[in-house]
Amino acid sequence: MKLNYKRTIFVGFAFFLICSFWQAYDNTIPLILTNKFGMSQAWSGVIMALDNVLALFMLPLFGAISDKHHSKWGRRTPFIVVGTLVAAVMLIALSFVDNAQLKHLSDVSAIDDPAALEQIYDRQADETLLTPGGDKFVLSQRFTQEEFCQIRSQVEQNGSTVTNPDYTNYVVPARQACAWDATAKSPVTLVFFIVLLLIVLVSMAVFRSPAVALMPDVTLKPLRSKANAVINLMGAVGGILYLVITSVLYSSSRVAGLEHVNYLPLFAIVAGIMAVSVGILFAAIREKKLHEENMALEAEHPEWNLAEVDESGNEKLPSAVRRSLGFLLASIALWFIGYNAIETWFTTFADKMWGMALGDATLCLTIATAGAICSYIPVGIAASRVGRRRTILFGVLLLTACFGSGYVYTLFNNTFHPALYALFALVGVAWASINVNSLPMVVEMCSGSEVGKFTGLYYTFSMSAQIMTPIVAGWLLEHVDYKTLFPYAAIFVFASFVTMGFVKHGDNKVEAKKGLDAFDVDD
Repeated sequence: MKLNYKRTIFVGFAFFLICSFWQAYDNTIPLILTNKFGMSQAWSGVIMALDNVLALFMLPLFGAISDKHHSKWGRRTPFIVVGTLVAAVMLIALSFVDNAQLKHLSDVSAIDDPAALEQIYDRQADETLLTPGGDKFVLSQRFTQEEFCQIRSQVEQNGSTVTNPDYTNYVVPARQACAWDATAKSPVTLVFFIVLLLIVLVSMAVFRSPAVALMPDVTLKPLRSKANAVINLMGAVGGILYLVITSVLYSSSRVAGLEHVNYLPLFAIVAGIMAVSVGILFAAIREKKLHEENMALEAEHPEWNLAEVDESGNEKLPSAVRRSLGFLLASIALWFIGYNAIETWFTTFADKMWGMALGDATLCLTIATAGAICSYIPVGIAASRVGRRRTILFGVLLLTACFGSGYVYTLFNNTFHPALYALFALVGVAWASINVNSLPMVVEMCSGSEVGKFTGLYYTFSMSAQIMTPIVAGWLLEHVDYKTLFPYAAIFVFASFVTMGFVKHGDNKVEAKKGLDAFDVDD
């Protein structure tokens, strides 16, 4: 039994475009909402949770609809193509609205510019503001105008350049308040931004479950961990491509002196990546033919199906399998709560705590993605030998240790150290160990006709978990301390270790062949 790697790579272009989009969304939208529209971290978190709220209802819906959809292009392909193209167009439209808001902030956007600082002071002198740590202050009581205009973003300390705490604690909140004032004077821009954001998110929901269900549709059950490793590898490549582009477009040297940047080039590139990826998928994969072949082979192996046929001829899961599925879905929710907190808020955390530019902060995420890329194939092979469950448990413990170490570091340091790159590489290894095997364990418990439904279940729990994380983590960052980010993530990830102990099904073991003899490129 061999995995067709060539075919799986083409299927992986669906993941490639998904990850490119979500990296752009998670890394830029919070910065736009807080820096350009002046929203608080908590309210920004509410907006960031919208995609998960929509996903909670729409991903299971479109997964189930695609199960029952029949066309000459297959069950999933029409949803993938239409949803992707609409999302790509709307993403570009979103950048134009972002730039409209940028024009409202032109007189206060420059960093370390006395004229801009004077404008900020004049508008916020008598306002009560909050430091990133949640302490209240009145600007005019803290600084005279002359003192405020002399604050610079960077200072020399012990022979090195570090972020000025006065800039972080007082200039940034005052600048954010100016942005909110501009939004209050012209709320139409924010309304347009949120409307377009909703259209983008609905479009992504249309194709996301069908895109994820496509892999199980064309892959035999025993080979799905290996196949999921390949498509996750493709997704990681899409994510790291975005991060590299961001690092180039928005490096420290390019954005020096700017508080607000133009994201149109970035969004246009991401939209182009999405359009090209879906074109390759549509041209290379004959979904209907491949699915029919897969169903015929699974019919020859009824032992692969954990479901039972009742008296009415309908398939249902035995109680023991349902119990395992329940604990598995709970585990998925818990580790997504933890991981998504880092994914959503790390760039903001790095900006506030370590004074890192967007491009520099995303380099950490690039390293994590690179660690995952190097791990996907080995993790898929390991899972086929030791089991999906054991591989996931290893990843959970490693991820907990990484996030715990990040917290310990922040207790004693207020600047970034390059040694942390190694920590982020291990984060990538851990997440690969979890992510490669979780979806195959879920769809292991269903028949071929219900892959979309069970994929929807996977997303119901992963997205419902993520609804709370942007809000709760954002509130903790704003009202408690930015240092809470890492322990918050570590606690929830470790909780999934406990629930995974009760999962007894979905762990299909297949002895991996040595070397590359598993390659089969015949169609």
